[in-house]
Amino acid sequence: MERRTALITGATRGLGLAIAQTLAPDYDLLIGGRNLATIEQVADSFPSARPFACDLSDPATMPRAVAQLDVLDIVVHSAGVTNRDRVENLTSQEWSRVLNLNLIAVAELTRLLLPRLRASHGHVITINGGLGLHSGAGWSAYAASKFGLRAFSDALREEERGNLKVTSIHPGRIDTDMQRQIYESDGRAYHPADHLAPATVARAVKYALEAGDEAMVEMLQIRPNAIG
Repeated sequence: MERRTALITGATRGLGLAIAQTLAPDYDLLIGGRNLATIEQVADSFPSARPFACDLSDPATMPRAVAQLDVLDIVVHSAGVTNRDRVENLTSQEWSRVLNLNLIAVAELTRLLLPRLRASHGHVITINGGLGLHSGAGWSAYAASKFGLRAFSDALREEERGNLKVTSIHPGRIDTDMQRQIYESDGRAYHPADHLAPATVARAVKYALEAGDEAMVEMLQIRPNAIG
C-alpha cells in the first residue's frame, strides 16, 4: 500500500505523540507544534517524519506553514487547551483563548489545507471528547469549544462528502499530564488504570483511517471501562 502523509497537530506529547507513534510504521508524518527544536527532535525519532512548525494561536503563521506542504492525505487535529472554571469567573479573554485554540484554529487550518486534501481524497480527523456530547458544571468554555468542534466536523463532512472523509473522535478520560493536573487541582487521587491509555485512542484513529474506501467512520465514542 502506498504510504500516505498525515499531519498531526499537537504531536510532541500526550495523545498527539501517541497517534504519531501508532501511525509511524505505515505513514509519512508531519509533526505539528510551535517550537521548532522540539518538533524536529520528535520528527527525528520516526522513520519518515518532518516538522510542521505552526503557532495555532496566531492565524498569520498558518498560510506560511501550509505553503511549505506539497501533498497531504490526512490531518489529525489533536492540539487543544483545557479550561475548568465557573461561568461567573470566565473572562472574555479566557473564552476567546479556548474557542480560538480548540475551534477557530481547527477551522482555519482545515480551510487552508482543503485544496491539498481534496486532491488526495483525504481524511480529516478531529479529536473531540465526551464534553463535545454533554456539558457540566465548570466546563462551559471547554464544552462549548468541543460542541462547536462537533458542529464543524458534521458540517464539513456533509459539504465534502464524496471528496473527503471526516471523523469526529470522542474519547473519555485519557491518561495524560492534562488529566493529572485536573485531578491535582481537585485534590483527588489519580489512578492511571481508571483512564484510557493514549495508545488506545491512537489505535481508534488508525482504525478510522483504514476503513475501506467505500466506508467512512463518522464518529467514534470511546470511554474507560473502569467503574466510576
